[in-house]
Amino acid sequence: MSAPHTRDPRAPFRHITRHALTIALFVVVVTFSLVSPSFLTTANVTSILVNNFALLAIVSIAMTLAVAAGGIDLSVGTAIDFASFAFVSLVLAGQPIGIALLGGIAAGVAVGIFNAVLIAGVGVSPFLATLGSQFVGRSVQQILTNGGNPVYLPPAGVPESFTFLGRGTVLGLPVPLIIAAAVIIAATIVLGRTRFGRVTISAGIQAPVVRYSGIRLRAYVAACYILVAATAAIAGLILTSTVTVYIPNSGNAFLLNAIGATFIGTTLNANGRPNIAGTALGVLLLSVVSNGLLLSGLNFYWQQVGTGLLIFAVLALSFTNNKAARHA
Repeated sequence: MSAPHTRDPRAPFRHITRHALTIALFVVVVTFSLVSPSFLTTANVTSILVNNFALLAIVSIAMTLAVAAGGIDLSVGTAIDFASFAFVSLVLAGQPIGIALLGGIAAGVAVGIFNAVLIAGVGVSPFLATLGSQFVGRSVQQILTNGGNPVYLPPAGVPESFTFLGRGTVLGLPVPLIIAAAVIIAATIVLGRTRFGRVTISAGIQAPVVRYSGIRLRAYVAACYILVAATAAIAGLILTSTVTVYIPNSGNAFLLNAIGATFIGTTLNANGRPNIAGTALGVLLLSVVSNGLLLSGLNFYWQQVGTGLLIFAVLALSFTNNKAARHA
């Protein structure tokens, strides 16, 4: 005779915490729509997606790739800045936009190659290697700009093709949002449907097992950090196209939010692993909070406090759920 089924009193709480990210997004949207009548207007929603979501999403996807491989990349801001500087410099030198775009991507990839050599070649930990790249990148930018002076493009001399990435539209859709969506879809396919993605995820979970299986793990890790930098460089090109100026070390403004979005996104995975869908939702959550707090009249510093508290709350709920599941 089978034992009677007993209802777990913690089951409703676990169900809630498993969906902490989705619930948090719903709560903040409802809250800000009540606080500010202009929050859910078409103009403001478009502003959230273009000005808050698009660039951060691209940088966060890059960060997700690094974290999925069991590491982290603190130099994504440097890749953004190098791409921006090369893009502006080549345009000022009279080069065609196509050449300037390729030069910007190449400059960002150079950061990834440097990281790949340190991590996969020398064996430096990803944290220390990318932290070193960030410091070196800052110094290089200071040297190239005579102490950190912005590099402006003359308003009358900026070709329309230059601003297309940041301000253009295709079939009524903003180009930055289209590019962000393309990056999200591409990253989803790469991580979920390719050998590279499977090895990358496996390396993040059990690197020794992957290494002993005969797979050239170092080559995959090197390729991962190059891909991370290339993805971040795309954000640098869009940023420069939007503001038509290169500001040294401005890329680091995305770093902490990209890390936050990536780890918030892990709450969407049953095993607490980095995933593209979770990161995208995490970016959307941070973007909504940033915009909503701004409309509420809070200054920049309180916005950062609010964002930090929200990250803590979502992660705390998720970790509580994971801990309870392990002891169930």
